[in-house]
Amino acid sequence: MSEERSTDKLARYIMWVAAAAVIVALCWYFRSVLVYIILAAVVSLLGRPVMRLLRKIKLKGKATPDWLLAILTLVFILVIFLGIITQVIPVVSSIIQSISGNLQTASFNASEIARWMEKFNVWLIDRFPSLGRDFKAQVAVVNWIKDAFDISSVTSVVGSVASALGSFGIGLFSVVFIGFFFIKDDRLFRRIVGSLVPDKIENDVIDAIGDIEHLLSRYFGGLLIEVLGVATLNFLGLWLIAKIGFYPAIGIAFMAGLLNVIPYVGPWIGAAIGVILGLVLKLSNAAALGVMPNFWVLLLTLIAIFAITQMVDNFFFQPFIYSTSIKSSPLEIFIVLLMAGHVGGILGMLVAIPAYTVLRVVAARFFQHFKPIRRLVGDTQD
Repeated sequence: MSEERSTDKLARYIMWVAAAAVIVALCWYFRSVLVYIILAAVVSLLGRPVMRLLRKIKLKGKATPDWLLAILTLVFILVIFLGIITQVIPVVSSIIQSISGNLQTASFNASEIARWMEKFNVWLIDRFPSLGRDFKAQVAVVNWIKDAFDISSVTSVVGSVASALGSFGIGLFSVVFIGFFFIKDDRLFRRIVGSLVPDKIENDVIDAIGDIEHLLSRYFGGLLIEVLGVATLNFLGLWLIAKIGFYPAIGIAFMAGLLNVIPYVGPWIGAAIGVILGLVLKLSNAAALGVMPNFWVLLLTLIAIFAITQMVDNFFFQPFIYSTSIKSSPLEIFIVLLMAGHVGGILGMLVAIPAYTVLRVVAARFFQHFKPIRRLVGDTQD
């Protein structure tokens, strides 16, 4: 009898493992669809505060239909998204046009630019002797451009761009379509997941998903505030202090703000790109006017702008997001990000916080009886 029970238990375990393997295989095979669903869920979490605000608006004393509120919420999110894109993309073309136009009107100052480039090449050779005594930065850049835009690869590049645009269009439509239903019915995702689990744990699973949605909604909302805050500080510094120009400052600032989403390495990448673009734009404008600024003063000014912004982000924005939104200590988040970066690189760091939030809620709901889990997660609810 005991042997029969052991056999039944083993068979049940095998069935569970087989079912889990099938589910994992299906998720991998339909991973693009799964990504669309996850992105739509993120959009719905971002739109939840907007939806709650719009529900307070009455039309002739009557509540506005949820389908109309969902459409308005999606339109609001898309306007913000497209607004950011339209500010980031033109900055590169603006800088290129500014450089080309200014250099055409600055032919009389070509000798000054040549002397500056010569000093820059000498500085590079002194710091990096392996470059060789005949190294010239301008020649290296020109050769890199020629290699990058080899005419033989134009056809494949055009085909890749067309394919990427088509995939982006399909993905955007899918995310918007699925997100509409998630926003319209904020309990839809819970019911879908609840229908896939055994009846005895369905209520616990639905409650856990509710906690996860609540925490992630606050996290993504806080992340959006962080991006806008970092972009605003960078813009004010670039425009008012570095005198880069209004529209280029907006583009560079938003670029750095978006890259700031990547934990730890993102701010460094954004600052490096911002400093380089700021230097190029400022020096090209100065060449047209015939008055070259001090290179080192300009460089230190740009570095100081991004460094001060990063300090404000580290001491004000991030503690608000991590400690208040998802109720995790900075040390806890740092260790999680280190582990995620070691396993999955930058992509792993991007998804680390949402994934860890999910694990904390699941552990709090279903493994609270374990003392280490209870001490670690504490209370995940308000």
